[in-house]
Amino acid sequence: MNGTRAAKAYGLLRGRALRWLREVRSARRDAGMVSAEYAVGLIAAVGFAGVLYQVMTSDAVQSTMQSMVAKALHGSF
Repeated sequence: MNGTRAAKAYGLLRGRALRWLREVRSARRDAGMVSAEYAVGLIAAVGFAGVLYQVMTSDAVQSTMQSMVAKALHGSF
């Protein structure tokens, strides 16, 4: 009788483990980007970085940043 109880427990645990494994595998299918999506995302990120670089190195932004730093350093507490 003890052997059948152990067999039932083993079967139950095995079933739960197999269900968990199926859920993990199905979740991994959509976890990452495929090559085309990765390429488009990379191109978009590089384009955004280029625009951000142009904005941050413009004369207006640099003078504004310099004046903010100067005010912060010369401010009284």
